[in-house]
Amino acid sequence: MLTTIISFGVLLAFVLVAFITIKYWNVRLTGPQPVSLFVFIAILFTSGLDVGLIMFPIAFDFPLYADTATEPAYAFTNPLALEFGFWGFLIWAFYFLTAFYFCAIEPRVKFFENGLVKLINNLVIITTCAFTGALFLIYMPYYIPEVGDGETVIPAFYIICFGVILAASYSSTDIKYVKILSVASTLVFFALIAGMWVNGRMGFGEFLSTGSNIGGYFANIHKFIIPLTDYHEFYLFWWFAWSIMIGQFTSRFVGGLTTWQLLAALLIFPSIPLGVWFTVAYWYHLNAIDMTGLVNWSMTVVGILFVINSFDSLIRLYTDNLNVTADRFGKVQYVLGNAALLFVLTLLFQGQWLQIQWVGTAVIGIYLACLAWVLMRRDTLDDLSSVHAAPAE
Repeated sequence: MLTTIISFGVLLAFVLVAFITIKYWNVRLTGPQPVSLFVFIAILFTSGLDVGLIMFPIAFDFPLYADTATEPAYAFTNPLALEFGFWGFLIWAFYFLTAFYFCAIEPRVKFFENGLVKLINNLVIITTCAFTGALFLIYMPYYIPEVGDGETVIPAFYIICFGVILAASYSSTDIKYVKILSVASTLVFFALIAGMWVNGRMGFGEFLSTGSNIGGYFANIHKFIIPLTDYHEFYLFWWFAWSIMIGQFTSRFVGGLTTWQLLAALLIFPSIPLGVWFTVAYWYHLNAIDMTGLVNWSMTVVGILFVINSFDSLIRLYTDNLNVTADRFGKVQYVLGNAALLFVLTLLFQGQWLQIQWVGTAVIGIYLACLAWVLMRRDTLDDLSSVHAAPAE
């Protein structure tokens, strides 16, 4: 049942992407808080990805994809191509779809201003935010084995997780922090890649030969559209769960790109650092390079920054939507209230009481309801080609 749901959702999303790109090719999109392309991509990259990008590849994904005896579905290409396909290029079209919608269509049809839709959407945002925290908490022992036994989540990890949520709650009180955090996290991520490159004694030739494996993704791109396995299905639900809220958040910062430029920017620019990162990580996997000590701690620090970025953008989004702001309730109550709520939900996700597949299914339902709503009001989109900016906040 879940496979059918996610396959339908993905196919629907790609059909809508193709339709929008063709019909509204040169519509110029400007959000209420436009920024430069570099800052926009930094915000998108750090808000639209989470700690799984840092923690999954070496410890879990590459060994899983390499074991084709256990999972023959992965045998058609190499582990690096699979990892890139699960995280990069085509999958970012989901964010294009929602960013375009919130820039150009939502201001006219106001679907997300309906009470029930607003409630469901904000529940999606809050639970997905908590899922990010749960991933961070669950996989922390694997990346800093110097603390604990390398497998068990001990009290120190709960303290770190709560501290991260608390920091993100505070940073969400002022919009200036998201720009600072996003650019800083992007630069630190590049520094991590450079440091691991040097530590792994990877020459430029080795980088090119290892990275060439990504070509296996583009040669088989059609195979990544619907689920290959249950694990790929989990990834697709995960991307759907993020898609509406990241589009809603990042649409604020679009700085005058046309529709086709926005699509190209979202497909290409995030995929470049992803490809570089996965290539270096795959080199570590292939050569079984020891990562204990400084490398693990560096990855954990970058992972923490990504988590803070993700939490910051999502907290800001649902509190703005619900008018539960620091200005209204006071900074202390705002910070502590959000931190307590998200930490409790994080513990629920850790205990498997909540599943990201349920959240992704709810998002697909929102897609369908929104599409029906837009079709009933399609007359409001007749002059969409003349739209140059979203309404100011």
